[in-house]
Amino acid sequence: MSEKETIRETIKNKETYDFDDFKKIMEILTGENGCPWDKIQTHETLKQYLIEECYEVLEAINKKDAENLQEELGDVLLQIVFHSVLAEKDGKFSLSGVIDSVAKKMIYRHPHIFSDTSAESPDDVLNNWEELKKKEKGYKTQTETLKSIPKSLPALIRAQKVLKKAEVDNNDSSLSQILNELKDIFDNINTNSLGDNEYSQCIIGDILIKTVKISNFLKINSEFALTNAIEKFINKFEHIDGDTLQK
Repeated sequence: MSEKETIRETIKNKETYDFDDFKKIMEILTGENGCPWDKIQTHETLKQYLIEECYEVLEAINKKDAENLQEELGDVLLQIVFHSVLAEKDGKFSLSGVIDSVAKKMIYRHPHIFSDTSAESPDDVLNNWEELKKKEKGYKTQTETLKSIPKSLPALIRAQKVLKKAEVDNNDSSLSQILNELKDIFDNINTNSLGDNEYSQCIIGDILIKTVKISNFLKINSEFALTNAIEKFINKFEHIDGDTLQK
């Protein structure tokens, strides 16, 4: 039996597995004699699965389903190890490098724990984190900071992050001012034709970003708020369908 076959048999027959075992499993699956599907995957082809698995983690959290959460976190871990193993094969970086870099980041961005900086509240921690991140990334202007927020984020999440970073002091924006801005938008709708699709798109965009601004002011996650509203909307139809069937 070859060394590779011995490793496979050892891995296959274990009762419980640890992190190193899992990495070996992924190396076997993506290796020369591995799984036909796993062997042809790339960082690009795996993107959709990472997104899907993250949302399935959120679903398990929302349902307070600990058993399912454990499984879904494993699926996210699979994606992290998968990407790392592919990168290691290409000589780009390794899984140990991923762990090393994030460990160093956590130490660097928690000086109130590992150094002599103080942080008395969660807000202090977040403010310190943002300042250290700017220094670490070399951002010199506010524009650079805003442009660093990934365009691939869902639009509501990206809007919330952009607006938070753009407003140095949230007290500068009162709720009444935001509502007045929304009123101006609706007044504009009443005095202009919405037949122009490009113009209509701009109007809708303004309404959405002002709505996110209100969410930020009220410290509400706009993505979660919309998700809950969608569920309520669907539930209304469930009641309507139930009444219809009873008739």
